[in-house]
Amino acid sequence: MGIVNLDDDLHDQVRKASAVACRSINAQAGYWIRIGMLCEMNPTLPYQELLARAFRAAGVEAPAAGAPL
Repeated sequence: MGIVNLDDDLHDQVRKASAVACRSINAQAGYWIRIGMLCEMNPTLPYQELLARAFRAAGVEAPAAGAPL
C-alpha cells in the first residue's frame, strides 16, 4: 500500500463523492483510478460499456430486461 498526494481541491472532491457513493475516501479514489485506467486503455468505449464489461468479467449478471430491480 502506498501514499498518494492529492492537491486540496481534488481531495475535497474525492471526500464529497465518497459521501454520496457511501465509500471511504480511499475507496472512492481507488474507484476513480480504476475507471480512469479503463477509459485510457479503451478510449473508444463509452463509460456504460466499460462498466458492463467490468461487471461481466467479475461474474455479475444484469437483470433481464423488464425485470424489477
